[in-house]
Amino acid sequence: MDATATAPETGLGFGRSETQKMVADMVRDFSEQHIRPYIMEWDEAQTFPVEVFKKLGGLGLMGVFVPEEYGGSGFGYSEYVTAITELSRVDPSIGLSMAAHNSLCTGHILSFGNEEQKRKYLPKLATAEWIGAWGLTEVGTGSDAGGMATTAVRDGDHWVLNGSKNFITHGVSGNVAVVIARTGEKGDSRGMSAFVVEKGTPGFKGGRKENKLGMRASETTELIFENCRVPHENMLGEEGDGFIQAMKVLDGGRISIAALSLGTAHGALDAAVKYSKEREQFGKPISKFQAVAFKLADMATELEAAELLTYKAADLKNRGEKVTQAGAMAKLYASEVAVRVCNEAVQIFGGYGFTKDFPVEKFYRDVKLCTIGEGTSEIQKLVISKNLMK
Repeated sequence: MDATATAPETGLGFGRSETQKMVADMVRDFSEQHIRPYIMEWDEAQTFPVEVFKKLGGLGLMGVFVPEEYGGSGFGYSEYVTAITELSRVDPSIGLSMAAHNSLCTGHILSFGNEEQKRKYLPKLATAEWIGAWGLTEVGTGSDAGGMATTAVRDGDHWVLNGSKNFITHGVSGNVAVVIARTGEKGDSRGMSAFVVEKGTPGFKGGRKENKLGMRASETTELIFENCRVPHENMLGEEGDGFIQAMKVLDGGRISIAALSLGTAHGALDAAVKYSKEREQFGKPISKFQAVAFKLADMATELEAAELLTYKAADLKNRGEKVTQAGAMAKLYASEVAVRVCNEAVQIFGGYGFTKDFPVEKFYRDVKLCTIGEGTSEIQKLVISKNLMK
């Protein structure tokens, strides 16, 4: 079934389709059973719970966009945003990893792979038999991805990759990675190409795991290439297409981070509202004090606006329209709003918000990644302003 056919015409959150409601209910039930009991255990130990993603694969949530013929759900971006939001409402780390698998690795192969590549990789990724990683960022090239140092040199029917990537989601646990490497001159947008590299390929390994502030149950590591020989047939698209492909992948990926921001902020707001009704000072619940009530009003209003921007971008993506501007705006605004919401949630909790006994402490740590990952807020403003000047 093509779930996008049941979506509301606007896609702007004025009413969820029956499919979105089904996805939301399914994810909530799953999260309560398989995620909530283990949140702090995974966070403290930086455990990446692979088994949870296998179960999400069984629900069709690891191949959200993948057509049914390749083993996926064939859903659209509205269902995708709903799923990420509901997961992140409970544990943003799980929402982040689900999003990275879907929009980056799987999405790149779906968008730019040939038929043989799609049939080889998508069924395994869509069911989470294989976990996917995506490698663009390097130590010296964060926002300046065009200056990457990792190279791929042609050698007969193979390409030899040398270099490293960092801040890679699922860099150790992933079974396959889409990697962007330099095949031409540094800084040339046509000088980079994309390759699918399977785990176990000689010369390819995961490296150091980052010890992070938040999102600790989402694995972030290095990828290392030492004379790694990759068959030419594993190149996605044509030689020199890699950077352009990556930028298009990130356009959709920014909608993912906007959805991640929404879920994180909703989780913090839910907790703050509940606490404000229960916590009493001076003989009444603190929700009765205007200082607290107005904070909650501002949080809810900004979050509603962020949701509208996010579903607008999702709607444009569903219709195959250009989403560079809308995705950047949604990601920028939703992530910045989420940081403010989580900050205010901690404030409402007071001293208890600074402890690990209450959920807002973790939301506060997790949310900062949303203003950094898949393009910082400053990069989003650069994208938006450049589009305005065209």
